[in-house]
Amino acid sequence: MFKKLSAEFFGTFWLVFGGCGNAVFAAAFPQPRIGFLGVSLVFGLTVVTMAYAVGHG
Repeated sequence: MFKKLSAEFFGTFWLVFGGCGNAVFAAAFPQPRIGFLGVSLVFGLTVVTMAYAVGHG
């Protein structure tokens, strides 16, 4: 049970840290101008990095 809970916590942390952190960065600093596409790509890349990091197969 602890292993499942820690995996869920770490996955949620990574998605919020990467995805939502990038959205906040995009809103707070409009000059780099990553836009909606950049935010979408970062959300996707956070999922991909976790799949590669903990994937079995």
